[in-house]
Amino acid sequence: MAKAPLRPSGDPPRPWIVPLLALILAAGASPVPISAQTYSRGRNVAPAFEGWERNEDGSFNFLFGYMNRNWLEEVDVPVGEDNMFSPGPADRGQPTHFQPRRNRFVFKVWVPADWGEKELVWTLTSQGVTEQAYASLRPDYIVDNTVIMSETGALGAGSSTPEMRSNQPPGITLEGDRTREVIVGQPVTVSVVVEDDDLLRAFRQGPPEPPETAEDSARVDSIANAVPSFSSRQLRPPSRVTVQKVNGLFMSWFVYRGEGEVAFDPPQVKVWEDTRTGANSPWAPLWRPPELPEDGRWTVTVTFSQPGTYILRGRADDGGLFADEEVTVVVRPAAS
Repeated sequence: MAKAPLRPSGDPPRPWIVPLLALILAAGASPVPISAQTYSRGRNVAPAFEGWERNEDGSFNFLFGYMNRNWLEEVDVPVGEDNMFSPGPADRGQPTHFQPRRNRFVFKVWVPADWGEKELVWTLTSQGVTEQAYASLRPDYIVDNTVIMSETGALGAGSSTPEMRSNQPPGITLEGDRTREVIVGQPVTVSVVVEDDDLLRAFRQGPPEPPETAEDSARVDSIANAVPSFSSRQLRPPSRVTVQKVNGLFMSWFVYRGEGEVAFDPPQVKVWEDTRTGANSPWAPLWRPPELPEDGRWTVTVTFSQPGTYILRGRADDGGLFADEEVTVVVRPAAS
């Protein structure tokens, strides 16, 4: 549920819209609400103000996310007139590469203790549509860990336990330099060590008991090699009043800034709310967290198809809270 008071700007209403709607209603037809329509591509990205948090020194952080209205298209908007903050510096560390659909609590913007009643405005223009998110220190926008876990779906609809409320974000330690340089097509390896308090335990199936006889072994093989089948109930997304997220630690890298095709090996868990059955996403029905590495070290190989400067964002997520790390990769053209 976005808290952002979004104020879209665009073309004025066309004079033929109201008569057309009146004609449809008079004919007894029910037009499909715009909110019920979904798109694969061609739609814009809307910025969102998620809330604010107080720092120990009395300063504040404004928390922002966004809604990419597309299910497939990843949109690039460089920092500038189309992707800027005001007042003050236009670049406040916001993303320029936007993953599909809803992305919550993506980044923070620090403001001083004497910020007062001013607003910080994030303006984002994409696909010809301009939308703005207005951040302020209104008391009803204050955010803490419980709010984050509730908004992202870890707690369900208004439920929590003392154990869950005491959950803390994972710790993440990057190995190697924060800035790397490669050429197009040359893989770069990124490793981090992740530690977690394990308060949000994942459901992970243990290894099956070994078969005792040849018949048992044959039966196990036939089950393992069978094409998986699910009932319509299993494949139907659950009814919910808020997003629902599977708890369990995972580490995932994605492009935060930079244009061009980027390949991750192994494929990374999605950090955006893909609720489709079978998606590699904590918000998808039937999803299970990956097995944890024994030494806590998560390694990914990244390959770039185009030259440029990329910022990769890594997120260690226990299902409720998360910690982020970044690596800058300068990709040079391949030698001719």
